Amino acid sequence: MDIEQLWAKAQEKTEVIRGRVKGLPTFEHARVPYIFLTESAVNEGHTVIREGKVIIEKPMILLPEDLPQFDGFDIEEDLEIEQGTLQTFFLMRGVRFPSLKYNHTTTKLDLNDRSLSRNVADFKKTLEQKENVNTALIIGPEDCWQFSILLYMAALVGRCMKSDIMNIIDKLRDGQE
Repeated sequence: MDIEQLWAKAQEKTEVIRGRVKGLPTFEHARVPYIFLTESAVNEGHTVIREGKVIIEKPMILLPEDLPQFDGFDIEEDLEIEQGTLQTFFLMRGVRFPSLKYNHTTTKLDLNDRSLSRNVADFKKTLEQKENVNTALIIGPEDCWQFSILLYMAALVGRCMKSDIMNIIDKLRDGQE
């Protein structure tokens, strides 16, 4: 499958079951944990469970506009797509990520014999019981999970944009750098 087909598939089949309630910090690194569930392509009726986090970092050097860095998503290895091709692909479709570093780490990868719907219900209940408002619960296709996570990141960054602008204006009014 080429990049266009993978992107379309992720857009069509990604669903955020439970998003992060808390916004992203404007002036600090953000840690965005997630649980990604998908039906196993190999074992019918089983669910692949991928737990991880994306650290959104302010770069140490000033990056050109619309040049985000995506590390740890295994896009080059798994999907055979170069970082520059991915950035151009997003740019040509009007998908914009702030010029930050998005560092992905998978903390757990598991397969269990329960159905996807059962796992969704169980994880949703667990997150609610723990009052975990930071961890997202996402479902999507197994072969393009990276795009599903990036779609979620784009939506989260977009949702926080208005408050970020207000925070920057407030900081400038206070005369801080």
